[in-house]
Amino acid sequence: MPRLGVLLALLLGIGVSVSAYAENVLQDVSYVALPGGKVEITLKLATPPPPPQVFATEAPPRIALDLAATHNAVTQRHIDIGTGATSGISIVEAGGRTRVVVDLFHPSTYETRVEGSNLVLAVGTSGGNTPVTAAMASTDPTKSVALAGSPDISNIDFRRGKAGEGRIIVDFSAAGAAADLRREGDKIVIDVRNAHLPAKLAQHLDVMDFATPVHALDIKPNAGGARIEISAASPFEQLAYQTGNQYIVEIALPRDKSKDKKDKNQEPEYNGSRVTFNFQDIPTRSVLQLIADVSDLNIVVSDTVQGNVTLRLINVPWDQALDLVLQAKDLDKRRKGNVIWVAPQKQIADREQSIAAARQKLEQQAELISDYIPISYGHAKDIAGLLTDQSKTATAGGAGGSAAPSARGFLSERGTVSFDERTNTLLVNDTPDRIRDVRELIALLDRPVRQVLIESRIVIASDNFSRELGAKFGISGAHQDGNGNVISTSGTLSGADQMTNAALVSRSTGTGRSLPVGAAGAIGGGVLVPSLANALNVNLPASTPSGSFGLAILGADYLLDLELSASQKEGRSEVISSPRVITANNQEAIIKQGTEIGYLTIQAASTGSSSALPTVAFKDAVLELRVTPTITADNRVYLAMHVKKDSLNSFISIPGGGVVPQIDTREINTSVLVDNAQTVVLGGVYEATKIENVNKVPFLGDLPAVGLLFRDKSNSNNKAELLIFVTPRILSDTLK
Repeated sequence: MPRLGVLLALLLGIGVSVSAYAENVLQDVSYVALPGGKVEITLKLATPPPPPQVFATEAPPRIALDLAATHNAVTQRHIDIGTGATSGISIVEAGGRTRVVVDLFHPSTYETRVEGSNLVLAVGTSGGNTPVTAAMASTDPTKSVALAGSPDISNIDFRRGKAGEGRIIVDFSAAGAAADLRREGDKIVIDVRNAHLPAKLAQHLDVMDFATPVHALDIKPNAGGARIEISAASPFEQLAYQTGNQYIVEIALPRDKSKDKKDKNQEPEYNGSRVTFNFQDIPTRSVLQLIADVSDLNIVVSDTVQGNVTLRLINVPWDQALDLVLQAKDLDKRRKGNVIWVAPQKQIADREQSIAAARQKLEQQAELISDYIPISYGHAKDIAGLLTDQSKTATAGGAGGSAAPSARGFLSERGTVSFDERTNTLLVNDTPDRIRDVRELIALLDRPVRQVLIESRIVIASDNFSRELGAKFGISGAHQDGNGNVISTSGTLSGADQMTNAALVSRSTGTGRSLPVGAAGAIGGGVLVPSLANALNVNLPASTPSGSFGLAILGADYLLDLELSASQKEGRSEVISSPRVITANNQEAIIKQGTEIGYLTIQAASTGSSSALPTVAFKDAVLELRVTPTITADNRVYLAMHVKKDSLNSFISIPGGGVVPQIDTREINTSVLVDNAQTVVLGGVYEATKIENVNKVPFLGDLPAVGLLFRDKSNSNNKAELLIFVTPRILSDTLK
């Protein structure tokens, strides 16, 4: 002992800094769904907690637990439960304490108890026969309720937290304010229904300069209360809690959980207070005693720890010094709370192995109990198969096959599971601990499947344009010279012969009726001309003229016929089809609409006769949407889609009789990853057809200006475009 005193004095003399402060740590938060909709929430702490400060509110319904001098090591800021009356759990650390807020669907009874270093909160399904009232609050301060009143909002402040989060602090003049928070897209809306908002606080606050996810605050009166609209940049997490006369909302960026995961080969992190040791051949038990004094922890050393150690450590954390000493002497440690047990590695391994064997033997001798677990959203048969590969069948009375001792899965060696397909219920027979584990697993798996609304638009747009110019032109005439020669012209040889024949008849009869006026021997009784079909030299009119212009000139010995025709057509059409369908996650959905087109075909008789038999067949011309959505972890949607749009074009006659329909098919088969509520173009087809036709008389049709009378010209432009859009929307499965 004198030697130990000298060592302690030497240690204090070289200036070892000792931190005597120690605080509790909230390590984990878990919950178990019990029969009847009850929920048991367990807070795991490093050391046994002091009696917590618990209070409840009715509007909104919440239960809050304050843990003084407690650090929060839970990575999740919010845990969804959705069972019974319990909606979820929020955890926040501020001012050296940690607050756990349990959000409820409606006010419910609760009780707390301490089990070792765990704090357990049991939440009932409803108020039952013991509602939380003002009378109860006066007798039990841990169940104080914020009663309805009409306080004033005295101040609204915005601050930036240490981690870059935006913090909105609403101060009330008195207790009893009821705030309701909900999220609407990129906005968070806070409605305070029973608090008066002074006119000076109704304003718009731009908080972009604080470098937080929050951009602006809009504060305004609303229906006798107040409304605060918080505009923030996604993605973000919100956390709200009420303490005294303050309502606090924290908005922060999502925490990167990958940074919290440590590689199993990663070096441990030491954060103990730094010490300096310089000893030669000092007993190992004495070094452990020095570390216990520095760390302010209780160290229990096994009697088998013997021997001396030489060490020189300068300014190293005490926890690292402890690990080095244990490694040097083949020792190991086990920590429970603020007590560390040190013993040889083999002794600790043998003890843990014996404890595991005893626990297994105790489990084999434990009493078996039966439990009936109703399944709400899944199938009892499928969940039984997850619990053990042997539970695959069910009897007619509702009992299924039990599992063999091997490959037990989540059950013990003596446990069995069966199921009832009629009531969708699991029947489990096992130890109480295993049944509790099975219930935790089912509470995690038996959740409603998320649903997706898929909206698709198929747009078919076409644009047609055509223009045509044509002309009819003809010259007919005859002339008889002084020598009696007759010269005639017309559009065809038949027309010219007709006029020549008329001239010969006129000469023989002396009537002159068949010659043009002014010709030699004419009597003046009119003109005989060929028919219009024979009088045209050029016959190239527009095929379907929209308008025409005719001109005829009759001279002394000739007849001129001219007709100009023109046509122009413009057409635009747009067909929009919008199929939409709702389906569950990872479930294929099909929706179609259209017509079965019947057509007639002729087939030879099977009896060998020459007669043919008519047969009626059908083809589908439908609009079809076939889609399988998959919701990703980051709330995006992966779509495997098949979109089809058919329409009837025409019927084609086939040799031997009968017709076959000609179908215009538009189809796409693809997979795409889309953000929630985002519209994306899956694909499109663009067609353009340009046609120019010219019919003309050779050489004459190429003449400038005059050539227009000797040609027919048509132009046509056709454009068609197909676009397919899709918009997936994830349907909300919770009430805001």
